[in-house]
Formats: sequence, C-alpha cells, structure tokens
Amino acid sequence: MAIAEVTVIPIGTGSTSLSDYVAQMQKVLRIQKGITYELTSMSTIIEGSLDDVFTAIAALHEAPFLAGAKRVSTSVKIDDRRDKPSSSRQKLRSVAEKLSGATAGNVTELNPNPS
Repeated sequence: MAIAEVTVIPIGTGSTSLSDYVAQMQKVLRIQKGITYELTSMSTIIEGSLDDVFTAIAALHEAPFLAGAKRVSTSVKIDDRRDKPSSSRQKLRSVAEKLSGATAGNVTELNPNPS
C-alpha cells in the first residue's frame, strides 16, 4: 500500500485564507475509490494502491482550478513499501513502541509536552 502526503496550494486567490479550498478538496476525496485519507493541519495523508492514490492526487490538484484558481502548486511525498503491509498508523505505532515502551496511538503520545 502506498502512503502519500499531499499539499495543494492555490496561488493568486486574492485571500490569505485557504480553508474554503481545503474543504472543497476534502469533499473531492470523499468520492474517491480505494483510498483512506486524513486531513492534517499542513497536508492530507492518502493511503491506497499506487494507482488509486495517483488518481486521488490528480483530482485534488484539479479541484482549485474548478473553484476558480488560475494557478495551483501541488507537492507530493510517497512512501510505497512492498515488502510488508504498511499504514500511517502502523508507522506511528512502530516509533511509539521504540520510545521507552510507549503505547501505540498518535503523535501526542510521541511528544507529550508540546510547546
């Protein structure tokens, strides 16, 4: 399974706020087949087969144009592990287990004292 981190930035929108575009892109993801996804404060994580992930990324890239943007910058990082099943949650669990026997869960467990 491939894991992708995607950031889509509409450029020249006339506003510093992008939440309307982000909300529309989340709606686009809802109708994509074969993926799971998670919105974070800085990007979206998409998991699925490589073909399904690329299809979702293309739809995300197109969404701001359909909403009126004239230019879009999209950044993508892909982790495509094929020797065994992988997921974002599994990756976080693996790190948590290595931190003094910490229990698996989420990022806050990795950093219990954020500043």
